[in-house]
Amino acid sequence: MDFTSWFRRSSGKIPKNQNQPTKSNQLQEYEEELLGVTDQLLDHLKTFTLDTFKNFPFKDDDEAAYDVEAATNSSGNVRKDLSEWQERHAFLVLSKSKELSHLRFRLCPAHLKEQQFWRIYFMLVHDYVAEYEIRAIQRAKIKSMAMENEEKPNASAYEVEMAETKQAAVLSPSTP
Repeated sequence: MDFTSWFRRSSGKIPKNQNQPTKSNQLQEYEEELLGVTDQLLDHLKTFTLDTFKNFPFKDDDEAAYDVEAATNSSGNVRKDLSEWQERHAFLVLSKSKELSHLRFRLCPAHLKEQQFWRIYFMLVHDYVAEYEIRAIQRAKIKSMAMENEEKPNASAYEVEMAETKQAAVLSPSTP
């Protein structure tokens, strides 16, 4: 490649200011905040080891609750028996924490079932993510209530109009 073609390609590229966040970075940070993937959580995940998951105390009924159909319906890296918020959180945390991703790769399915891994994970991080999950549940309830209100027709306006029409029909003389 000669110098002139390199110069043309390089001059067309305008470097972005590293201190000024782009819209995609702002959206990503907003999603991380909504899903509870904070620096404190990521630091906490670095303390997890294989033994953290292998030696986690499980009740016998938890093992019996394993659902084969749910395991076969999983898409990608995250199981479908998680709530929507947990699923989104799991996708994001796996992409942000290579340590957790590596642990999951080594543990599932050789030592733990996928369902057990995520159940243990959410128990271990409960103190870090509980408030974010509660907020997500509250937002979902508010959203569903708003959707229900939009679906209900404004009956009072129709009732007034019908009453006025009936009253006018009764009062007007019939023409022969």
